[in-house]
Amino acid sequence: MADNARAKKLADLIQEVVAGKLQRGIKDPRLGTHVTITDVRVTGDLREATVFYTVYGDDEERASAAAGLQSAKGILRSAVGSAAGTKFTPTLTFVADALPENARAIEDLLDRARASDAKVREASSGATYAGEADPYRKPEDEDTASE
Repeated sequence: MADNARAKKLADLIQEVVAGKLQRGIKDPRLGTHVTITDVRVTGDLREATVFYTVYGDDEERASAAAGLQSAKGILRSAVGSAAGTKFTPTLTFVADALPENARAIEDLLDRARASDAKVREASSGATYAGEADPYRKPEDEDTASE
């Protein structure tokens, strides 16, 4: 069982090697410059690596990039193996990162909350208090009440 520091170092190395190879080494037009490697996670035994990626574009470009990554898996694993110099090169699994969709959903929720706050602010702009502006007793009020 490897320690977490070693797994983290290997994950960082895999991220650098795969990103560099996608930019300079693979001539697949499906991968182009619109694929970004966002994160890599390596299992504790250093046997499997999950590579998270995002694709700039529509659903068709995402599907073609996934197919391109699947076909380039062997080349990328060879590059990782030569760079890592470990006894066993981890197998690579590519997973589309859900971060952009999650960020977009959070932004939509925040926009709705801002709009709701603006409506409440607008409705309360001309409102007055139901009682006095300051409902608390003050020491002067107690002095006049006891006389």
